[in-house]
Amino acid sequence: MTLVRRLGQLQSVWILGVLVVIVLLFTAAAGSKFLSAGNFSLISQNIAVWAVLGVGMTFVIITSGIDLSVGSVLVFSSVVAAKVMEARGGEGGLTAIIGILAALAAGTAWGALNGFLVAKAKIPALIVTLGSLSVALGLAQVLTGGIDIRSVPEALTDFNTYIRIAGIPGLPFVALLVVIAGAIVLHRTRFGRYTFAIGSNQIAARRVGIDVDRHLIMVYALTGALAGVGAVLALSQFGTTTIAGQSLTNLNVIAAVVIGGTSIFGGEGSIFGTVIGLFIPAVLQAGFVIVGVEPFWQGVAVGSVLVAAVFIDQSRRAKAQRGAIKERK
Repeated sequence: MTLVRRLGQLQSVWILGVLVVIVLLFTAAAGSKFLSAGNFSLISQNIAVWAVLGVGMTFVIITSGIDLSVGSVLVFSSVVAAKVMEARGGEGGLTAIIGILAALAAGTAWGALNGFLVAKAKIPALIVTLGSLSVALGLAQVLTGGIDIRSVPEALTDFNTYIRIAGIPGLPFVALLVVIAGAIVLHRTRFGRYTFAIGSNQIAARRVGIDVDRHLIMVYALTGALAGVGAVLALSQFGTTTIAGQSLTNLNVIAAVVIGGTSIFGGEGSIFGTVIGLFIPAVLQAGFVIVGVEPFWQGVAVGSVLVAAVFIDQSRRAKAQRGAIKERK
């Protein structure tokens, strides 16, 4: 295990300590209100959508890429699914299944387009996904006239309302399955090894026979597909499209991934770290509401922690490089 990899694991421990401090502060400020079962149920539901998106974002950032469009692709996918279900009458289990497939198809297609533009057209991922952020959200507004669609089948919303395990709704357990599957793929399969290889050194990856372009398209398509899954979870949770409700989703997901130890420079990261990082914005959001702090401060807090995490990442990489140079001497 390299020094950089060991230091990356230490970042997950560091951010876990930060999370514990935040929980203690909110506990001291709000007491039983913050520690209530209802609050933790709400946090788990918020994390469910972000966790699904975070799995895809982890893969993208490990390749040294970025996807700023996941929140907008989620909105677009939810609108497509809602329009399809509305056209079928808006009720019934079959209608819900068709809507789920429509969301997955829309998200996957959008992700694959992002990947094609990044891999084949050689447009920087920042520019491609920044454009997709605007276009996907704009198309969602065009399709709906800017008005949320509320004709979501009860078969979909009932899953979150009535299926509970230990008092926790079913959505977090769906997210848990996605997280476990993502961790297995990233850390135990050839696809995951190729992802790390491309992020570490794309030129070297090409020389050893990895089809880098194809792999990048698949990674972005995976991220889009998971945005489609997130759209289904959001529809199930809220019973409506949330066109104006995903403004901080991109920041929260990217922040969670980077804060959890995935290097913005690529080649390093873990799903476990991402899950730890996810709790930072979720706990902040819930805690600010309970103690009566304006929600605008959430963006300030998450952004500050994100900058700190990137600074730490740069510092430990510089330290690892200095150590490697000393070893060679």
